Amino acid sequence: MKQHQVTVMTRQGCHACAVAEADVARICAELGVDWDTQDVDTDPELRAEYGDRVPVIVVDGAEHGYWKVEEPRLRAALS
Repeated sequence: MKQHQVTVMTRQGCHACAVAEADVARICAELGVDWDTQDVDTDPELRAEYGDRVPVIVVDGAEHGYWKVEEPRLRAALS
């Protein structure tokens, strides 16, 4: 079984990012999937790519969604 990796592209002081991180943490804990965060403001290329779209959910290196976690869709991608 493939081990997935989820990353939440985030920034400091972003309320929607905090909500997305909590959702991802809960879902990934239930499914045994590793996850982390990446602050887009620490890298000019990331800031240019993601801008105001944070939070962005990245699954296995591919953009999965942004602004909020679509739980059924994320669970399907990780199952």
